Amino acid sequence: MSHLTVRALANFYAAQLLLCSKQAPPTVRMIHAHMIASGFRPQSHILNRLMDLYCKSANIVYARKLFDEIAEPDIVARTTFITAYSDSGVLKLARETFNATPLNIRDTVCYNAMITGCAHNSDGNAAIALFCEMKRYDFRPDNFTYTSMLSGLSLVAEYESHCQQLHCEIVKSGTGFVTSVVNALISAYVKCASSPFVTPSLLMAAARKLFDEMPLKDELSWTTIITGYIRNDNLYGARQVFDGMNEKLVVAWNALISGYMHKGLVSKALEIARKMHFLEIRFDEFTYTSILGACATAKLFLHGKQVHAYIIRTVKDPSRDFLFSVNNALIALYWKCGRLDDARNIFDKMPIRDLVSWNTVLSAYVDVGRIEEARSFFHEIPEKNKLTWSVMISGFAQNGLGEEGLKLFNQMRSYNCQPCDYSFAGAIISCAVLASLDHGRQLHAQLIQSGFESSLSASNSLITMYARCGVLQDSQSVFFTMSSLDSVSWNSMIAALGQHGHGGQAVDLFEQMLKEDIVPDRITFLTILSSCSHAGLVDQGQSYFSSMYELYNITPGEDHYGRLIDLLCRAGKFTEAVDMIQKMPFSPGVSIWEALLGGCRIHGNIELGIKAAEKLFELIPHHDGTYILLSNMYANLGKWNDVSRIRNMMRVRGVKKEPACSWIEVDNMVHVFLVDDTKHPEVQKVYKYLEELVFKMRKLGYVPDTKFVLHDMENEQKEYALSTHSEKLAVAFGLLRLPCGAMIRVFKNLRICGDCHNAFKFMSQVVEREIVVRDGKRFHHFKNGKCSCGNYW
Repeated sequence: MSHLTVRALANFYAAQLLLCSKQAPPTVRMIHAHMIASGFRPQSHILNRLMDLYCKSANIVYARKLFDEIAEPDIVARTTFITAYSDSGVLKLARETFNATPLNIRDTVCYNAMITGCAHNSDGNAAIALFCEMKRYDFRPDNFTYTSMLSGLSLVAEYESHCQQLHCEIVKSGTGFVTSVVNALISAYVKCASSPFVTPSLLMAAARKLFDEMPLKDELSWTTIITGYIRNDNLYGARQVFDGMNEKLVVAWNALISGYMHKGLVSKALEIARKMHFLEIRFDEFTYTSILGACATAKLFLHGKQVHAYIIRTVKDPSRDFLFSVNNALIALYWKCGRLDDARNIFDKMPIRDLVSWNTVLSAYVDVGRIEEARSFFHEIPEKNKLTWSVMISGFAQNGLGEEGLKLFNQMRSYNCQPCDYSFAGAIISCAVLASLDHGRQLHAQLIQSGFESSLSASNSLITMYARCGVLQDSQSVFFTMSSLDSVSWNSMIAALGQHGHGGQAVDLFEQMLKEDIVPDRITFLTILSSCSHAGLVDQGQSYFSSMYELYNITPGEDHYGRLIDLLCRAGKFTEAVDMIQKMPFSPGVSIWEALLGGCRIHGNIELGIKAAEKLFELIPHHDGTYILLSNMYANLGKWNDVSRIRNMMRVRGVKKEPACSWIEVDNMVHVFLVDDTKHPEVQKVYKYLEELVFKMRKLGYVPDTKFVLHDMENEQKEYALSTHSEKLAVAFGLLRLPCGAMIRVFKNLRICGDCHNAFKFMSQVVEREIVVRDGKRFHHFKNGKCSCGNYW
């Protein structure tokens, strides 16, 4: 080619490549192919342009081939690859390219690219180190340098001095008036204010001073300072800046709405949204998502529905991002307002769905307990992430399907999806449901190996698991070694202490929680009222109930009243209990009458018990518990005709009694025993061993309490019937099979029999071992002839 022809071709290709930034990636390959076919050999400026376009079209591998063919790549080519590798998240290759660049050809742009790469890839220390190196080699920083370096600083700054040193450097450099630099400096102060080593108000004051002194503020300036106040829990400061804003910046309005939502101030969030609408500031997807979230949180279904109608009426040709975020928020709104089928209808009509859409519907099914539909929906999800698996595992656990939860957890691993801390939490709760201590301990070990030991959700699940498996000491060990605690942690530990009969310790822990400035929620009060009920702490329980609304503005629900009635009835205070029922702001439901009936059974108040039972027959006519409790009360009084009448009523109404069963885990296998069991392969050995134990127990004063036999039969037959109770068989089997000195842990689906309770106290003396029995309500720890419940159960 002649010199003129080469120049013309070079100009032609340069012009074509200049247009390529606005066209599809295949166009770049076509132009490159044309160069090769024509025999044209591009010089560095065209090669650099080619490599840059290949990098931007996600074809870094081919761009690198071109780079490697250049004998001495110039600084433009090297900087192109530093930027490309950084943008792709491959910081190691970016750093290798930078380090291979000779010092004599480096420039400020090259350093800026590397500093920006470090900052964007969360390596703030490296960004600052590069800035210091740049200064040491006399490269002059520019506005972009300071902006990028401050982004890196905001990732690692922990002390006020860190920000102040670079602040001084910026002032001396003369860039303290550049908007982008000041914005980055404000952001650094704001993020450093979240550090535990500083006083947030001082850092925010420095950020505010910078903001107020800015000669020119842009959208980022306003948004950074407002979100900074919100992030540091200063809504007053955020609102103060917001009210002084003259521009209609949607991002700033969205930030304030989100801030109010985060603090639970739903009415304030909606007030800002209404004002925004009044000023004709156009809502975007973030605005709508926040408003719908506020409606969902406050259960304002009609408001949310109006917003939905407004979106349909006013939003034309919504973008893909808009459709995703708003439709997902609508699904959450309808689900949380009790309209799950409507939420599913929105999902089914979505033209496009993302994984958030699938996971939101799955969470909705799990949340309302429609577990079979959740299972079916789970299998429909085309691509599952860790959250998908975690939601389903937790769903099985929360609905009592522990075995299904553990199977799914193992299946998750078989699909090469590594469990996260939430997945572990669901699996650990599954072990709690099954009372499988060995599996729970294995998961605890795996949790530590996976690096999730400090996870709040996993640690909270461990507290519950160990407590429900009868190992209270391990629950306490987890609780007291946790690096941070939330209300769930405190609630779980208080509940554990109460269930194990340590009501006084539960009260002490609740008081400690208040001293730590942890605000109790409605779940906290349920746990502390239960703890007081199990321990007979009537005065404390009544005091805590009164404080719910008076001190914490929590309106007691029927479940709270149920716990209070249970507390009063267990203590025999029936006059106060009836008076409380009459004063309730709503009609008493099942939990209230069950609590009253349970108390009547304990104290033999047959007249009031009959009234409670009649109410329960109306509300839940097919629940076996009501019939059984009333029948037992008649049996205790020897009214066998009434016992027969109640049992006949059960037959006529088709009500079947849930069979009592007890189980114990031995050698990683669960052994189940029924009343008068004949099917367990070792049951004859168990019966023989029980005879030997009872003989020894009688010498210590044990006498079978035949009043707990609820059938009219001879006394000898009654004693035999007592000896075949499922909990006795399970405990005896544990004593036979578990190593000498090992704790016996037995679980029963129904309330423990009174004679068995007495027998286990004597048995713990005879065998000199601790026996733990969990029945349908609580734990009993038998040791040295005593029970942890203090016979108050």
